[in-house]
Amino acid sequence: MAGPDHREVYFEFVAIGNVVKVTAIDSVTGTEVSVMGPAGAARADLQQLALQKLKARIKREA
Repeated sequence: MAGPDHREVYFEFVAIGNVVKVTAIDSVTGTEVSVMGPAGAARADLQQLALQKLKARIKREA
């Protein structure tokens, strides 16, 4: 999926009981962020949340 500045972003979803941990990794910088949400949440919503957090982190570190 294209992320900050049209970079490739990798997502990892790990179920931990009744929550899901979503990790987003920027392919260029290797910057990694994680978010957690309920297992019943829409996968796209959790992915979008992780992407927004990743964009904010990259912007802050620039």
